[in-house]
Amino acid sequence: MDFSLIETIALYAVPVVFAITLHEASHGYVARIFGDHTAYMLGRVTLNPLKHIDPVGTVIVPLALLLLSKLAGGGGFLFGWAKPVPVNFGNLNHPKRDMLWVAAAGPAANFAMAFFWMLIYRLSAPDGALASDGMLLMSRAGVLVNVVLMVLNLLPIPPLDGGRIAISLLPHSLAAGYARLEPYGFMIILVLLASNVLDRLMSPMISLVLRLLQVLAGF
Repeated sequence: MDFSLIETIALYAVPVVFAITLHEASHGYVARIFGDHTAYMLGRVTLNPLKHIDPVGTVIVPLALLLLSKLAGGGGFLFGWAKPVPVNFGNLNHPKRDMLWVAAAGPAANFAMAFFWMLIYRLSAPDGALASDGMLLMSRAGVLVNVVLMVLNLLPIPPLDGGRIAISLLPHSLAAGYARLEPYGFMIILVLLASNVLDRLMSPMISLVLRLLQVLAGF
């Protein structure tokens, strides 16, 4: 079934909004558990997507990449970001150790959502209890969006979640030096994206996670 650009955007809208909202809210929620109330006081521990959407990173960049992908006949890598949830790591009960759990909360939320969408995909298949072409395609988008967001954020590049996890796990002497990469992290990601290295790095990991989800969902 061939969908137009507008139909494709409509199918991706709900999964994308849920993916970014729960990802960011999870960071703030776990930070609050471990002692930092910054995100909570700023109203970022919420399921209101308007609190998390970045007009450029959440809307303009993904739409532009989706349009380019459609013009190129499909394929390509969708990339975007939300407004980061503010976390004052110094307020955490054990800053270096607790940083790991705060950082891991976002990717964990995406994995849970990907599993949820995988179950919906199974139910909305032609032989499923809720057979629906539209829901089948939306759930497929939900799985892909959440898996890509999870894998991207787990790359060990500060300030991505994987970078913060690496800083938490490294010895203090190495962690301090590694943390200095953070101001250049976004530029590193853009270079990897433009050179197609990011796609080649992520594709095997995305395939592995998709296979795991299929097994867990009973495919």
